[in-house]
Amino acid sequence: MMRFALAGNQNSGKTTLFNQLTGLNQHVGNFPGVTVEQKSGDITGYKDASIVDLPGIYSLSPYTNEEIVTRDFLLKQKPDGIINIVDATCIERSLYLTMQLIELQIPIVLALNMMEQLQANKGSIDIQQLSVALGIPVVPISPIKKHGLGELMEKAAETARARKKPERIDFCSGPVHRSIHAIVHLIEDHAQNQSIPTRFAATKLAEGDEPMLKILSLDENEIDMIEHAVKEMETEMRTDRQAAIVDMRYQFIDDVCKKCVVKPKESRESRRTDVIDSVLTSKMWAFPSFLGIMLLVFWLTFGVIGNGLSELMQIGLNNLSNIVDRALTAYGLNPVVHSLIINGIFTGVGAVLMFVPIIVVLFLFLSMLEDSGYMARIAYIMDKPLRKIGLSGRSFVPMLMGFGCTVPAVMATRTLSSKRDKKMTILLTPFMSCSAKLPIYALFTAAFFPKYQALVIMALYVAGLVLGVLSGFILKMTIFKGAPVPFVMELPVYRFPSAKTTLLLMWEKAKDFIQRAFTVIFAATIIIWFLQSFDLRLNHVTDGVNSILASIGHLISDIFIPIGFSDWRVSTALITGFTAKEAVISTLAILTGASIADIGNTLHTLFSPLSAFSFLVFTLLYTPCVAAIATVRREIGNLKGTFFVILYQTGFAWLVAFCVYRVGRLFI
Repeated sequence: MMRFALAGNQNSGKTTLFNQLTGLNQHVGNFPGVTVEQKSGDITGYKDASIVDLPGIYSLSPYTNEEIVTRDFLLKQKPDGIINIVDATCIERSLYLTMQLIELQIPIVLALNMMEQLQANKGSIDIQQLSVALGIPVVPISPIKKHGLGELMEKAAETARARKKPERIDFCSGPVHRSIHAIVHLIEDHAQNQSIPTRFAATKLAEGDEPMLKILSLDENEIDMIEHAVKEMETEMRTDRQAAIVDMRYQFIDDVCKKCVVKPKESRESRRTDVIDSVLTSKMWAFPSFLGIMLLVFWLTFGVIGNGLSELMQIGLNNLSNIVDRALTAYGLNPVVHSLIINGIFTGVGAVLMFVPIIVVLFLFLSMLEDSGYMARIAYIMDKPLRKIGLSGRSFVPMLMGFGCTVPAVMATRTLSSKRDKKMTILLTPFMSCSAKLPIYALFTAAFFPKYQALVIMALYVAGLVLGVLSGFILKMTIFKGAPVPFVMELPVYRFPSAKTTLLLMWEKAKDFIQRAFTVIFAATIIIWFLQSFDLRLNHVTDGVNSILASIGHLISDIFIPIGFSDWRVSTALITGFTAKEAVISTLAILTGASIADIGNTLHTLFSPLSAFSFLVFTLLYTPCVAAIATVRREIGNLKGTFFVILYQTGFAWLVAFCVYRVGRLFI
């Protein structure tokens, strides 16, 4: 079984190539030991070959999660071959990563993408001469048009089976050459013991790569000799070690491109991108344009398309529930088990499945924005304001997804470059009001603020953003001191989204959401049903007042007195809201004995307008549902961090609701 690694820069067409090579034969998991997503798949037409899609990177320096994951995979997992995809329209930049991949001495094939764009703009590349200059096979491809894919895989399979390593690994001359070769002789035994290519290790040590220094376990004398060799190089080059290595690589790339590449004229796509960006990324129109686009996405998702599909799903689930209910009644099933199936599983899981169409539609639009190139612009636009609270623009994409659902939003933090940025973003993402809270907002605003319903709901969404920023300042000044990781992102040209790529992206994210949320909710609804259906002596109860859940509600009800509501039924509803925020409404209906249609009037016996608004603020901010918490646990990787998220969110929510209620009491 041959395993290939697919490596390349961001926006080089890597995802499109991966999808074309694997089709639907794809698997999603995690790289060993980390929570960065790994996509792998069986290559169509090759029964004995699979491919792993590595994160898009520009270098093998261990600074970002993507670089670390890629480097560790190539060094430790040792794939049989590398397919390095390169954008032919910006080959000078792309070959910087290629040179480092060549040093790994793994069989490699260069897939030269976007050749048709290069040729359309009067550019060209001498494929044969480029192959000779680099010492590796080069194959021009067009994944979108499926050109060259067969030849690429034939060449990759042939190279891997023959274990044909790159013919050239020495790209330097002068002081850099002497320094690297001196280091090679010093570390050769250490590198072989660790199964690391000596040339790659030596180049990294010349750059000042600390992780490589630790891996090789060099003694003090050897380290001193390496530093002496590097110092001589810096003195002769009159620059620092990293700049010297970068200059060496780009000098080689420049020489190769002069021989092999005819540069293209400015493309039509590039001119079109410049015109669009003059509006979408300008100081004056960037934010209004962004808000307009996202308002359109949310309107289509939650109003025009998603809402209608969600109602159809609800009708289908209700009909299925009624059919099963009648069948179980006719069968004469034990009433307790009957209640578990209908009131527990169908009610709890159905509340989540009802929102699946909305999530799918939202992911469809987000996938279209991602494939078109606009998502990169969003991160660029938001970088400056987010840096004021200690985050980079890359953190905004997960936060944006939080308006749809916290589960995929937390999962999206995998793309962040540092553990600090990731943990901080996970803490702030739940402040974005997810779609599951909309039923609560709709019910309470209709009951207490009918004339200002839209205004109050908008205020809650804005409050989530503002309080998220405030929380970010607090975290930056306390437990997350320091600056975010530098944010480097290429802005790709705008292109029409590929239908296949968009649908695959949507399906991957939706499937992941359904699998994770459905399984956790399924287990949690059974627990909630049990707590609602039995008393402390495990006797089945018909009145929820006598249930275990009610006892827990009584136990914690005093905590909520300072923020305006003390009735045990309210605190009980908040507990069930931990399972799914929609469950707050159904729990209040059950415990008050009111139907969904009449619950609005019943709420007036539990809340005043001020305490109702305090309740809305608390609901907006307190810990997200159990599915989101399970995802947080998985992404953070430990229970301590997960409990901190729960306590921080709930404590912050209580404090803000307390301020709202107490300040409100001064005026009402």
